[in-house]
Amino acid sequence: MRGRRLTRPEAPGGSPLRSPDPLDARLMTRRAAWLTGLHLLVPGSAQVLAGSRRLGRFGLALWLLGWAALLLSGLSLLVLPQAVLTLPTNALGLTLLQALLVAWAAWWVVVTLDTARLLRLVRVPPIGRAVLAGVLAAALVAGVGGAGWGAWASGVARSTIGDVFAASRVEPPADGRYNILLLGGDAGAGRSGLRPDSVSVVSLNVLTGDMVTFGLPRDLDRIPFADGSPMKALYPDGYGAGGRCNVDVCQLNSIYTEAQLKESARYPDAVRDHSSAGIEATREAVEGALGIPIQYYVLVDMGSFDDLIDAMGGVTVTVKDRLPVGGHIVNGRLTGVKVWIEKGTRHLDGDKALWFARSRYGSAAGDYDRMLRQRQLQAAMLHQMNPVTLLTRFDDVAAAGSSTVSTDLPQALLGVIGGAAVQARSQQARTIEFTPPRVQDPTHPDWTAIHATVQRALR
Repeated sequence: MRGRRLTRPEAPGGSPLRSPDPLDARLMTRRAAWLTGLHLLVPGSAQVLAGSRRLGRFGLALWLLGWAALLLSGLSLLVLPQAVLTLPTNALGLTLLQALLVAWAAWWVVVTLDTARLLRLVRVPPIGRAVLAGVLAAALVAGVGGAGWGAWASGVARSTIGDVFAASRVEPPADGRYNILLLGGDAGAGRSGLRPDSVSVVSLNVLTGDMVTFGLPRDLDRIPFADGSPMKALYPDGYGAGGRCNVDVCQLNSIYTEAQLKESARYPDAVRDHSSAGIEATREAVEGALGIPIQYYVLVDMGSFDDLIDAMGGVTVTVKDRLPVGGHIVNGRLTGVKVWIEKGTRHLDGDKALWFARSRYGSAAGDYDRMLRQRQLQAAMLHQMNPVTLLTRFDDVAAAGSSTVSTDLPQALLGVIGGAAVQARSQQARTIEFTPPRVQDPTHPDWTAIHATVQRALR
């Protein structure tokens, strides 16, 4: 016995990952590091090599299925984004997504704890043990936290979509296009009800993403209502023709006020259809003005737009003319202005952004420039709604958006229209403003010429 040399037992099967020598500290450290890295890169692989092969194969199948789904989604976003966006833009799809995220979080907990068991950290020196345990703990928290945030955001999105896009009326596209009325409404001081100061129509080809925006000035007169409109019986020669209307100013944005306050009985089904008499009358007037059907509307309440901008962390715009914040005219001169929005590229908070859109002073173009600024602000908001903003401010953005936007767009079409809008971002969108010089006199527009311009643009 005195001359025999003691040796460590050989690992059964010869595999240092599955059956390591527990007395070899260096081997156990390398093994634990390899298994940790494999778990983080390819979840389930650590189990296949060193633990339960059944659990590992299940994890590898989920991992491969997830990457296949991501790859397929990425390719579909390039080819047909409408198909991909249908899932996260309706209540059923978001519920399914929420359930999948919760299930994934539970699986991640199981497989991470099982990986920690396989590492046999008690056989690893203290420093390596602390590092590897910290890595696994961080991975566990990050995975569960990320899935939990995704599940929470899915629930918030489902609630917001349910509040904003509650309508169910699905209209077919006209010649492959959805024409959507976009109104920027402002119930300012001294006004009876809301008046849409910004009126435009976004025409979107649902297959190609080709997008054309038609802008109409609020001071258009003699507006013809579309055939079948209840308002056409009141104004067969056009709204405001001969100075006839039932409010103080006879122009395009007054139609909303008149119909809402005095002719709501002509639109008994408007509220049921998630609209209003004012919106329906304005829709019919714009249909007559442009000569195209309008399937849906989106109304942005400029009065609460500042909440949405603040929720986003502000908005960056290009200011072409120095604009006052507040102020009023006394004896032909602007007074009472303490703060100005200076020319150049500016990052504005909600209050200043609202003044950027509302200000009637500081520009020689007057109301036409104000109308363009409102559309400029809306476009900037859409383009700056980036993933970082949604990740960090999702709850605030969703809450502000639900109180700022109203529409009769149904959930069933959000994927179709959203996908077309994604395609439109890679194309040259066109904007046609029916303001001077294209329309020399808004009080006497040439509707035949306007209709012809619209048709040429859509072709």
